[in-house]
Amino acid sequence: MIFVDTGAWYAAFVPQDADHKAAREWRRQNREQLLTTDYVLTELLTLLRAKGENMRAVRLGEQILSGDIASLERVTADDVREAFDVFKRFGDKAWSFVDCTSYVVMKRLGIKKAFAFDHHFRQFGTVQVVP
Repeated sequence: MIFVDTGAWYAAFVPQDADHKAAREWRRQNREQLLTTDYVLTELLTLLRAKGENMRAVRLGEQILSGDIASLERVTADDVREAFDVFKRFGDKAWSFVDCTSYVVMKRLGIKKAFAFDHHFRQFGTVQVVP
């Protein structure tokens, strides 16, 4: 199972993104199941709309919510509490709260690989980042 971060979704589906070619090629070759969280979905849809990509946001949201392209994991109340502890503990990092929830969910599910262009995932120290 591979965790998918906001930036990777964006790069994979927005041709103008600098990482689009790498993301598209990686997705074409990947055979492992993808997973993302409802927090990542929220961040992604907000980003797409803010960039004027409303139609793309709707299409991608429908694909993720239907399970067509990834499993959607809900962040639990316990995850939020633990993510806040991570957020406080790693104050020297520029990790967003969504990054912290991703870290916690990946740990809870035993996921060791992430499709991400965000260097914060490399800072986790426990995750192999692809592509």
